[in-house]
Amino acid sequence: MNDTTPAWSGSELSRFGDAGEIEISTRRRDGSLRPFVPIWVVAVGGALYVRSYRGAAGAWYRHAAGHPAGAIRIPGQQAEVVAAAADPGVREQVDAAYRTKYARYGTTYLQPMLADQAVAATLRLTPAH
Repeated sequence: MNDTTPAWSGSELSRFGDAGEIEISTRRRDGSLRPFVPIWVVAVGGALYVRSYRGAAGAWYRHAAGHPAGAIRIPGQQAEVVAAAADPGVREQVDAAYRTKYARYGTTYLQPMLADQAVAATLRLTPAH
């Protein structure tokens, strides 16, 4: 992260990064939010990362790639975010974070999140403040 990229506060990073799942939404052209969808999230190096289980074909991912402004929420908290393609250099750390955090779900759910299709649809979420 460079000095001009907004950073998550420690408490925001913990609350969102430690959540079993978050909900994500993207903004329409008129600024309204699309319906929220549940998604897995990991925190790596002070940043939040999400992946599309369906890769680039996932609807929320297509919307985020085209219009990166959106929001994430967990019970009791919502944050405005900007989504950007993740630096390929963080793949190993993000993969490891997914393996550690979501191992309890077994290979049926975890393996698709580690597959090339999902990796290619990895986004870094930064606060929009």
